[in-house]
Amino acid sequence: MPDLLTLDGVTVTFGGLTALRDVALRVGPHEVLGVIGPNGAGKTTLFNVACGFVVPDRGQVSWEGRTLAKVRPHDLAGLGLARTMQGLGLFDRVTVLENVMVGADRHARAGFLASLLGLGRASRDERALRERARAALADLGVEAYADRYPPSLPYPVRKRVALARALVAEPRLLLLDEPASGLSADDLDELAALVRGLTDRMSVMLVEHHMDLVMSVCDRITVLDFGRVIADGTPAQVREDPAVLAAYLGDTVAATGPASPDGPDRDPGTVA
Repeated sequence: MPDLLTLDGVTVTFGGLTALRDVALRVGPHEVLGVIGPNGAGKTTLFNVACGFVVPDRGQVSWEGRTLAKVRPHDLAGLGLARTMQGLGLFDRVTVLENVMVGADRHARAGFLASLLGLGRASRDERALRERARAALADLGVEAYADRYPPSLPYPVRKRVALARALVAEPRLLLLDEPASGLSADDLDELAALVRGLTDRMSVMLVEHHMDLVMSVCDRITVLDFGRVIADGTPAQVREDPAVLAAYLGDTVAATGPASPDGPDRDPGTVA
């Protein structure tokens, strides 16, 4: 069975700054791939390439072995890719249920005009999407908040709503962008169990700073530093890799090029 998503020789530059350099990465069926690295290593840019928000200067992105010449977010969503955002990305002025329904939109079959007028198939689609959205919220234990508005909810609940919106699309590959941020220890334990439980129906690509979570849920880990892949392997292999230890301790790793003048905790914004 071919890998779901493959990046080969991907290079991305912003002006004179190279965010990713010759990056190769693959996500296989039913696995959890972790992507880690110091601040500014290129993790967010890598995610943006994977879901079509950024087009690489060089290299290619493939889905199940088929090269995608011009990757667009809508194309990848249609193939079965969903993503949670680091900043949640919920709409404050619509209900929790309606937020989740947005994620299920790819399952709607009615045209835009019919949906706008609420006619025929569009009306049936809306009922089906509501049921699908409620089921996703129930699976995550937050159906009771369906008619509330996101700003009125505790942060951990909003995180679950954002995850429900991604899961309701029934993706084949789910990209999780720092899902553990702002969560308590108990919430982290529940998140770890949830992520592991997803692999019977999808693959997961995870960017995360909580190393305990990464090490406990990932089958493989890819490590970035200064836009390059410096390690790829099982959690045990990555944990003992000298290049990874050097990157996190702030030492210069020969394979990654010159050190940033801001040191290991650099955060140059768009290339995080």
